Amino acid sequence: MKIERFEDLVAWQKARELTRQIYLMTKKEPFSKDFGLREQIQRAAVSIMSNLAEGFERGSRSEFHQFLVIAKASCAELRSQLYIALDVGYITPQEFERIYGLSVEVSRIIGGLKSSIKKPKGKES
Repeated sequence: MKIERFEDLVAWQKARELTRQIYLMTKKEPFSKDFGLREQIQRAAVSIMSNLAEGFERGSRSEFHQFLVIAKASCAELRSQLYIALDVGYITPQEFERIYGLSVEVSRIIGGLKSSIKKPKGKES
């Protein structure tokens, strides 16, 4: 199946779900009252989706690869912020595990996509 739109990317679909989960998590108190952390973790989640979309639409493999690097880094930023949320009691260990697991899954998918984009076109391994 040829991917013709960024919405067809599994990485983008999973990042969309991750972003939804982050927004649901951060609208609950006490998380919702911590404007700094709430907005930072939301921006990290949005950055993942946005960089996947923008990179795909750029049209070149090298630019797409660079945006995938940024999206993957935003996954790491988000995971680091999840630790803060856990450590200060904004989320339960169960919420942490669920959302952390989803962020790891998104990161792995992006990593695989990044590896496949980096390969010369037409080469199979």
